[in-house]
Amino acid sequence: MYYLHIDCNSYFASCEIATRPELRGKPVVVANANEKGGGVVLALNAEAKATGLTRGIPLFKAKQLIEQAHVVVCPADHDKYHAISDRIMQTVIDQGIVQDFVQYSIDEFFGTLPIDDPTLLRSYTQKVKNLIWQATSIPVGCGCSQTYTLAKVATHYAKRYPAYGDICILPPESREKALAQLPIGEVWGIGRRLRQPLIDAGYTTALALASAPQSALEPLLTTAGLRTYLELRGIPSITLRQHPRRKSIMQSRTFAEMTSSAESLEAALATFTNQCCSTLRQQHSLCSTVTIFLATNPYRTDLLQYSNQASTHLDRPTADTPTILRTVSLLLRSIFRPGYLYKRAGVLLTGIIADEGHQLNLFSHETDRQRSALMSLADDLNRRFGKSSLTFGHLPPSPPST
Repeated sequence: MYYLHIDCNSYFASCEIATRPELRGKPVVVANANEKGGGVVLALNAEAKATGLTRGIPLFKAKQLIEQAHVVVCPADHDKYHAISDRIMQTVIDQGIVQDFVQYSIDEFFGTLPIDDPTLLRSYTQKVKNLIWQATSIPVGCGCSQTYTLAKVATHYAKRYPAYGDICILPPESREKALAQLPIGEVWGIGRRLRQPLIDAGYTTALALASAPQSALEPLLTTAGLRTYLELRGIPSITLRQHPRRKSIMQSRTFAEMTSSAESLEAALATFTNQCCSTLRQQHSLCSTVTIFLATNPYRTDLLQYSNQASTHLDRPTADTPTILRTVSLLLRSIFRPGYLYKRAGVLLTGIIADEGHQLNLFSHETDRQRSALMSLADDLNRRFGKSSLTFGHLPPSPPST
């Protein structure tokens, strides 16, 4: 059996091109743009990268280059991206080739193929890749190997070397060569906090890490990091089928009736926040970045138009609902504008990491553990007595959904 990893290429930009074919071949970026020209580039296609633009660059700094290169700037549409991701998921499941298929994040998927012949693996993986393209027009890179982590390594090479045709099969006999050329910072599961101590200890490549005795690594790695180490050695140690962990969690709604009320918007965003935080804790994760967005109805050209979003990076990763609710409330105050009729709003949690082995900072104390226990109790009560039986703070009714 081989593990399969599917990674969508420049996903947000690919979604815009898939739904607007006239953009094909043009430089395209997706940005969280606002009416004042602010925001940053979230994603860009190959043509946009060729102009010198990079992910994360503020739009105001790139304005001249964007105009000179005739780059098309698309505002981020997270509802669209999630809908296409769900379509990819269902397309592969319906095909019946991939087993244990799970959605790891909005643009990444894992599964297994009960095949050992590399030639057949490439053939079946190509069928999956082609079907995704036919169903969604989204280009993907695919990797196959002995574990989930090694499959991610294979995809790394599939997307960087055109000769692979976006598909890389990594059998055991090629593993050491592949890991020797992979910097430790590119290994899935080795985050920023673990990376530098490993480099300082001389583990600069994936092969150096995989070749070390486990006893030497135990002081340096978390439980999740040790699983990554075993996976690099070809020993399956991650069970995504039972515990998929999304890298972004979003809840949004298009309201049946437009609203100009800040109180109604805050109630809706509070409901979304409760749902997002519950999902976050269900997958044993913490988030470090919170984003909210608002928009009027773009089809009502007779009305004043406004859309905006705001993000903040938390002092430390958390899954504590009251903490995130306070952040959402502050973000809403920063972008809400009176005089507009709002049709859509949403909450997005990103910067998601596993909660196991997470170190509290200098200012953490017993209250953090008590709050964690409180969150667990709330989740348990909601499971027993129904969704949203217990919420945090007074949440007035939110606008009804369509």
